[in-house]
Amino acid sequence: MRGVVDLGAVKAAADNAAKRAATPAGEPAAASGGQRVVIDVTEATFETDVLALSQQAPVVIDFWAEWCQPCKQLSPLLERLAEEYAGRFVLAKIDVDANPRLAQEFGIQGIPAVMAVVGGQLAPLFQGVVPEQQARQVLDQLVQLGEERFGLTGVVVGGAGPEIDESATEVDEEPAGDPLLAAADEALESGDLDGAVQAFRNVLSDHPAHAEAKLGLINTELLVRTQGVDPAKAREAAAEHPDDAAAQTLAADLDILDGRADEAFARLVETVRRTAGDDRNKARLHLLDLFEIVGADDPRVPKARMALAGVLF
Repeated sequence: MRGVVDLGAVKAAADNAAKRAATPAGEPAAASGGQRVVIDVTEATFETDVLALSQQAPVVIDFWAEWCQPCKQLSPLLERLAEEYAGRFVLAKIDVDANPRLAQEFGIQGIPAVMAVVGGQLAPLFQGVVPEQQARQVLDQLVQLGEERFGLTGVVVGGAGPEIDESATEVDEEPAGDPLLAAADEALESGDLDGAVQAFRNVLSDHPAHAEAKLGLINTELLVRTQGVDPAKAREAAAEHPDDAAAQTLAADLDILDGRADEAFARLVETVRRTAGDDRNKARLHLLDLFEIVGADDPRVPKARMALAGVLF
């Protein structure tokens, strides 16, 4: 199981939570490599910080200015929500005084104004100060739109390694086990995959945002689906029935286990293109699960997301 589950992504999520807890109020959390959940954007960085990033996660744009009093109410709320959503969207702050051309191109008439870019496409959200509950509803809908229509699962936020020498020994140490996952770990150790699946589901029923349980469930279900399957026969069936979503998803699972993620992604993107209705939706959702298994930091994932968006729209 440890060879299948992306423990690096799980550790990154845990590290990110610790960093957010240690970050002073008003300072955005940062990922290794400089990626932040809250970023300041200029005309020079707009293409990479907004357009390119929108292929991984929805980018919410906050148009503001130092003299704007309502902005000083809305901006801290958006920053706090960006940290809470932990990479499901990225908040890009644009100072309209420093970047008048961007404000003009977006047709900004008054601030604060909030828009979003999803998969390279613009989506106006709201203007002026809004209650937190309304902001949450809009952001939830935006995240759902990004995932369902563009296959965006968010950016990985969190450090991948130690920042100071004193932490080197801590990185090498075996992380303490999560007591919530004890039943799943025990089932995996005994080879009871079905029991592990149920244990992961039990955790998620009480803790829907538990990242390691979600990742463990997806990986364990992959093992269950491929257990006892003859790879040669499965791939032969997929070749003979290119429009059979079930045959294609099984072959894609085998591709993932063989380390051929690019082939798995291409297979399911083509299946989405060729099918319709429930079959198309099943292939699309299956592809999103494979994105989770491979990890958002793998360069093959954003390419496949763009390809998926291309066949969906």
